[in-house]
Order: sequence, then structure tokens, then C-alpha cells
Amino acid sequence: MKMAFDAGDEPSDEALMVLYANGDRHAALALTQRVTPRVLAYASRLLSGDRAEAEDVAQETMLRLWRIAPEWRQGETKVTTWAYRVATNLCIDRQRAKARKRQLALDDAPEVADGGPGAEGRLQDADRMAALGAALATLPDRQRQAVVLRHLEGMTNPEIATIMEIGVEAVESLIARGKRALAARLAGRKEALGYEDDRDEG
Repeated sequence: MKMAFDAGDEPSDEALMVLYANGDRHAALALTQRVTPRVLAYASRLLSGDRAEAEDVAQETMLRLWRIAPEWRQGETKVTTWAYRVATNLCIDRQRAKARKRQLALDDAPEVADGGPGAEGRLQDADRMAALGAALATLPDRQRQAVVLRHLEGMTNPEIATIMEIGVEAVESLIARGKRALAARLAGRKEALGYEDDRDEG
């Protein structure tokens, strides 16, 4: 008897892939709702906040995921690890294409917050995210990928190594250099942004 998707069971991403490959559309919807927002947020950070480009990357990543579903071998890799690796490569392709064209657009100005209750807190949060985004954008691509995966996406170093197709030691080096560069770029703005002194992880 073929197992069907039951929303109450909270099956793993990998189990949902197998169910989808067996024709379960509900499993596909559940997996899409889980994975797409994470890939979209990740791609947006790698692409310096370009939402439209990030949406294209997320859509293409999911299309590729569905195409390989029939050949998915459960236990070999995590769905999220596979998706991040595909998204990383798609982002790199777009960054290279953009570097070749180098068309500068000035339509990325942040929205102006209203003056209602909590506006000051929202402005500070917006300032923090804008400062972090701007600092991340100055990092070399590989450092930015490693830092985002580790500290914003919460991936482990071995998972990052799989996604970036490099060794764990190389991941550790990229993260360390990226964090040092970010700290240097944000050093003079911590108080203004409302940050306490961060304790480094060594």
C-alpha cells in the first residue's frame, strides 16, 4: 500500500521528496512551503538584496528539485543541502553575468518608515539589516556564501562544505576571514546601530 502524505505526521524533507516522486501532490506543496522561503532568503543575501533575481533563483532551484525527484536517493544528502548548492551555483552564474554587464541601478533605496509607535525600533532594525547587507556585499563571493550559510542560515561546516563543494578546513578559513572583514567594516558603527560588543566564537 502506497504511503500518502499526512500533514499531522511532519515527515522529513527527504520523505516528502519520495512521496512526491510517487505522485503525491500534497507532499510537493508541503515541501515547497518549507524550502522555497529559505532558498529565497539565502539567494537574496548572496545577490545583495536583489529580490527579483533571488525569486528567479528560488523558482529555478525548485524546478530542478522537482525534475530530479524520481531519481532521489533518500539518505544520500539532505534536500536543503542540495537546494542550497543549486541556489549557490545559480547565484554565482548571475553575479558573473551582472559583472560582465555592470549595469548600475539606483532603485534599491530602502523604504521610509512611518512615524507610528515602534517606528524608532523598526528604523534601528532596518539600519542594522542595511548595514549588515552592505557589509556582506563587500565580501568576496565565497566568503559571503560561507558566512551567510553559517551565521544566517545556521548550517554546519560539513554541510557548507558539501554545498560549496570544498573541504571543511576551507570553509572554516572562509568564515574566519569573512567575519574579520565584517567586524572591521562595522567596527565604527556598533554603538550607532545598537549592537553590544559581540563575543567571537574563536
